[in-house]
Amino acid sequence: MTEHITSRDGSTLAVDRVGAGPAVILVGGAFNDRSTVAGLAAELASRYTVVTYDRRGRAESTDKARETGGGFDPANEIDDLAAVIEHVGGHAHLFGHSSGAILVLEGAMRGLPADSVAIYESPFRADPDLPHPPADLLDRLTALAEKGDRDGAASLFLGEAIGLPPEIVSGMKHGPVWAFFLGNALTLPYDVGFSRPSELVDRDRLGTLTMPVLAVYGDRTSPNLAAGAKVVAESVPGARLVVLPGEDHGVLQHPEALAPTLIEFFG
Repeated sequence: MTEHITSRDGSTLAVDRVGAGPAVILVGGAFNDRSTVAGLAAELASRYTVVTYDRRGRAESTDKARETGGGFDPANEIDDLAAVIEHVGGHAHLFGHSSGAILVLEGAMRGLPADSVAIYESPFRADPDLPHPPADLLDRLTALAEKGDRDGAASLFLGEAIGLPPEIVSGMKHGPVWAFFLGNALTLPYDVGFSRPSELVDRDRLGTLTMPVLAVYGDRTSPNLAAGAKVVAESVPGARLVVLPGEDHGVLQHPEALAPTLIEFFG
């Protein structure tokens, strides 16, 4: 059953929960809604109360800030996560994938009541020698989203934030995934706002985290995403690093490969 809760600014968030036990909140990244983490939720539900939600502006969740001209302040998404945590009892284990990983880490650094934090391939810029998007990416992406240009926003993000060649992006536009991407494209400034891919990650700030932290990446992923996971493990005192064999950034399509690692960590 889907419940609808209200965030600080009046946005309505669609929240699902399944299973029984300690609360675990799953947060997807760019283009993702609660459907993309549902498979992982099913894998964990025998041990935990697993909570998924549509991030603001996606699927069944609204975005009052954007609707009223308030822009794409990432702090709004921290407020959303706080509302979900409060809804499920006031504290929870957190898991985030991709930019959702940065969201949960940011929430923890801002004092949200997280029992522990697990992340998969947080897209921090951790290696100064690897390619990175231009500094004006967020401004250009925001301008497209504010105009309602879904195709333009999705194309720009995939081409410059992800680094896909133009022919790959063009081919995606002819496949079934493109309609799903367009449905969530106007929220992409939140993901880039969290990731700040043109700036090197603040290792000292990550080092202020005191709860248990797990960083995971797949051994078939890109070098920048592997570096983004490693920097979390290197910066957070006592953090663990796990490398999943045979996996890449699309691990949510193979939740059975990730679930045992999360179960061992969450306990």
